[in-house]
Amino acid sequence: MNISALLTSAGINIGFCALFLSLYSILRKQPSNVYVYFGRRLEKENSRYEDPFTLERFVPSASWIMKAWEVTEDEILTIGGLDAVVFLRIFVFSIRIFSITAVVCVFGVLPVNYFGQEMQHGRISSESLDVFTIANVKEGSKWLWVHCTALYIITCSACSLLYSEYKNISQMKLAHVTGSPPNPSHFTILVRAIPKSTEESLTDIIRNFFTNYHGSSYLSHQIISRIGRFQKFMSNAKKVYKKFVRIRVTALDNKCRPSLYRCGLCGVVSNSFQFYHGDYNGKSTDLQHSDTRKRKECSAAFVFFKTRYAAVVASKVLQTSNPMQWVTGIAPEPCDVYWPNLWIPFRQLWIRRLATLLATIVFMFLFLIPVTFVQGLTQLDQLQQKFPFLNRIPNKAFVIQFVSGYLPSVILQVFLYSVPPMMMMFSTVEGPISRSGRKRSACCKILYFTIWNVFFVNVLSGSVISQLHIFSRPKDIPAHLAKAVPRQATFFITYVLTLGWASLSSEVLQTFSLSYNWMRKYIFRLKDDPNAVPSFPYHTEVPKVLLFGLIGFTCSILAPLIVPFLLVYFFLGYLVYRNQILNVYSSYYESGGRMWPIVHNTTVFSLLLMQIIALGVFGTKDAPVASGFTIPLLIFTLLFSEYCRHHFNPIFKNFSAQDFIEMDREDEQTGRMKDIHMQLLTAYCQLPPPTSNAEETYYDDSVIGDAHNQVTI
Repeated sequence: MNISALLTSAGINIGFCALFLSLYSILRKQPSNVYVYFGRRLEKENSRYEDPFTLERFVPSASWIMKAWEVTEDEILTIGGLDAVVFLRIFVFSIRIFSITAVVCVFGVLPVNYFGQEMQHGRISSESLDVFTIANVKEGSKWLWVHCTALYIITCSACSLLYSEYKNISQMKLAHVTGSPPNPSHFTILVRAIPKSTEESLTDIIRNFFTNYHGSSYLSHQIISRIGRFQKFMSNAKKVYKKFVRIRVTALDNKCRPSLYRCGLCGVVSNSFQFYHGDYNGKSTDLQHSDTRKRKECSAAFVFFKTRYAAVVASKVLQTSNPMQWVTGIAPEPCDVYWPNLWIPFRQLWIRRLATLLATIVFMFLFLIPVTFVQGLTQLDQLQQKFPFLNRIPNKAFVIQFVSGYLPSVILQVFLYSVPPMMMMFSTVEGPISRSGRKRSACCKILYFTIWNVFFVNVLSGSVISQLHIFSRPKDIPAHLAKAVPRQATFFITYVLTLGWASLSSEVLQTFSLSYNWMRKYIFRLKDDPNAVPSFPYHTEVPKVLLFGLIGFTCSILAPLIVPFLLVYFFLGYLVYRNQILNVYSSYYESGGRMWPIVHNTTVFSLLLMQIIALGVFGTKDAPVASGFTIPLLIFTLLFSEYCRHHFNPIFKNFSAQDFIEMDREDEQTGRMKDIHMQLLTAYCQLPPPTSNAEETYYDDSVIGDAHNQVTI
């Protein structure tokens, strides 16, 4: 690929970005889209949007960028929680390290690559991108010490910034635990694999065991039941009730006057839809009582303790000499519990994990087919030799540039849309007990999948057309990586443009939510649902950002031209996601920033991969001095990773006894402990609680009240 093909791809993506951002700045001002672009603010602030018709509503503006930029980190912490802050810190770290990388590589490494061969350079627009990579440097060149020096600068800067970020986030994690209101999960443990007896009921077994061995600290317990269809019925009944209450106060203009209603699909006027004015709460008690006959008790329960320290100690020790019975662990937060997986027998978990691991591996290898096809498009001339029917493609410069420069990234992106739902399904089957744990599991699977298929398979399959024997000799893969990564740098640049720039503009535009909202309103004639606010998709966005970081590190000294495109992506992503956290996504549960260890480990892996590829490049370029200086850098990075793992990682896995004891003493001295104990008994509610009159009043006040807040856009 030459510069003109790259500029074609860049022009197409820049055009899409400008179009989407302009549309967003207009569509966000329209009252009909307020629940798409301000769902979180409408839900949390109990407000609604009113805006008179003005010409300004149809003029693109960049005011949202300034508002996203002016939000402080403390405000982000209050709005989105520690998870949102940690996610944005990925962009902060990336901007900092790749700013240093851009200065070093663009002004130091790029000229060395361009003038590495004694050749006559033509016009920049017709130059092949290979002349900007390390492949253009001749063997034995003394200028390779520039690449080695850049490698040291990038690695040392990345490790320093990583250490600083890990330290700051660890402090925020501790502050989140000690500074937040009393959390029921700190007093609660989840007990699984409880042995059953024919002589005693399950509740008596649990009470007798913990009274006997934890008598001074045991408070109470709650048995987990497998309710199945009845639980779904109760949840759906509550949702339907809320919708009818909302329809009553909005569609009937708070006077409940009779009117005609129009069918959403065919548009026929009908007066057959009547609203039920009876009391739902009157029947809720009967439903709750009838539920006791349908419960099926599981060998699991939530056990409540009087102090935080007692709960954390009970969760860490073996309860009996048989490690397969009375298995304990800290319970997730009440809103974070994933109830459908709590009934899974403990002995079945390892089988599920093994099965999902095998299924993930099979899916990864099946995905090789579209990836190999996509990479073949970047080498269109070789494909035409092997498949003569491809010679029918018009031999025009623009068509060739479009097919080889833009189309591969688009096709790969289309196939990648199927990955997150599949990995989320695998993670659900695996059996995590929390929603955040399920997302972290899916995040790791998607991360491994994208690194393998987007990076390794793309790099290796790029040369597979001409070198099919590459997989037959695994020991030669590092040398092949050293040769193949510079060749595939052009694909990675277009990948950053397509999946990076264009996807960010699509994210801020909320293409799918906007289409769904339009269908609900204008085809099915449904009202806006204030409760349908999405949660932040960390499991899809974190792997995407980390993949770009890996591509940036591995290609920085090999093909420095990619670094400016990555910097633009990280700057734009920082603004876009701050806006989305502020206005769109809601935080229903909090994991306490436990995504950061995944970020740290992936970044260290990227640094090691960069160094291994550089070591292979220096070996193929006959530069033994540079190769010798790279080996200590590998050892230093491994030691740095091990130090951080021992120094910071335990903070994200365990709780401090010192902090918990001090918090317990403070609650006892202030007299709050009794109230906390009372709240514990109703914190973990497996069935939705019966709706009270207060809830109906809330709907009336939020929808038809005279005094209401207004969203400022």
